[in-house]
Amino acid sequence: MIFDIGLLIVGIIFVLVASELFTNGIETLGHRLNVSKNFTGSVLAAVGTALPETLIPIIAVIFFSGNKGQDIGVGAILGAPFMLSTLAFPLIGITVLIGYLLKKRSIVLNAETTGLRRDLTFFLFAYSVALFVVPFESHSVRIITALFLLILYVVYVFQTLKGESEDMEATEHLIFAPKNPHPPMFIILSQVIVSLVLMVVGAHTFVHGVESVSLLIGLDPLIFSLLIAPIATELPEKINSITWVWKGKDTLAVGNVAGAMVFQSTIPVSFGIVFTDWNITGLALVSGIFAIVSAFLVLTLSYIDRKYFAYGFSLGILFFIGYVFLVLNDNISKF
Repeated sequence: MIFDIGLLIVGIIFVLVASELFTNGIETLGHRLNVSKNFTGSVLAAVGTALPETLIPIIAVIFFSGNKGQDIGVGAILGAPFMLSTLAFPLIGITVLIGYLLKKRSIVLNAETTGLRRDLTFFLFAYSVALFVVPFESHSVRIITALFLLILYVVYVFQTLKGESEDMEATEHLIFAPKNPHPPMFIILSQVIVSLVLMVVGAHTFVHGVESVSLLIGLDPLIFSLLIAPIATELPEKINSITWVWKGKDTLAVGNVAGAMVFQSTIPVSFGIVFTDWNITGLALVSGIFAIVSAFLVLTLSYIDRKYFAYGFSLGILFFIGYVFLVLNDNISKF
C-alpha cells in the first residue's frame, strides 16, 4: 500500500514538473512560429497534453485480450471528453473565482469566444455522431465514419489556423535557456519533447498507482476504467489550464481544454469505433451524455456577458458529482 501511494505522489510530481515545462515551451514555440493564441492552445497544447489518455486505450485494446482490454479502452476513450467537459472546464471557472476572491485577478474570463464556440461546435457534432449513430451501424459504415472523423479533425486544424485570433504576446524566458531571449528552435523543441515524455511517464505512473490502490481497497474495476483513469490522464490539461488562468492567459487555458475535447472526440474515438465492439450502454453512455450536455451549457453561456463566464464554466462540476454518485451507487448495488 505504501509503495502504491508513493507511485501516486511520484506521478503527480512528474506531471506538475512536466506541465510547467510544457506550458512554457509551447508558449515559446507558438510565439516563434508566429501563430495565434487560439491555435497554440487549441492545437499545439491540446494535442501534446492529450497523449497520455490517447495511449491508454490503444495499449489496452492491442495488448490486453478479451473484454477486459476493450472495456478499459472504451472506458478511457469515453472518460477523456467527460473529464474535460465536467472537471477541466469547471476547474478553469473555479480558479477564476478563487483568483478573484484573493484579489489576484478579475472575475472576467477573457477567453476568445470565437475559438471556444468553434471548438465546442466541432466537439458536439463529432461526439454525438460517435455516441448515437455509430453503435447501430455495420462495421463497414463504422470504418467510413472513423475516416470521416479523422478528416473532420484535419478540417478543424485548418479552421483554427486561419481563424481570427489574438497574437501571441512575448513569453517568459524558456526554462531550458533562461538567459537567451531568442533561443534556437532545437532547444525549444527539446524542452517540449522532454516535458511530454515526463508527462506520459507521470500520468501512467499515477494511473498504475490508482489502479493498485483501488484494487487493494476493493473497488470495482469499472470505476477505474470509466472514472479514475481519465481523472489521472487528464491531469496535464487541468494543471496546464489552471497555470495559464492564474497567469491571466485565459485564451490559452480555455483553448487547451476545448481543443483537447475536439481531439478526443475524433482521433481516439476513430480508433475505438474500428478496433472495439463500440457497444456504448449503461454508465459509459451516461458519461457521454453528461459530457455533451455540459459542453452545450458552456457553449450557450458563451453568448452571455463575460462577467458570468466563470460561473458558467463552474456549473459542469455538478455533472461530475452526479456521475460519481451513479458509479458508486452502481458499484455498491453489485455487492
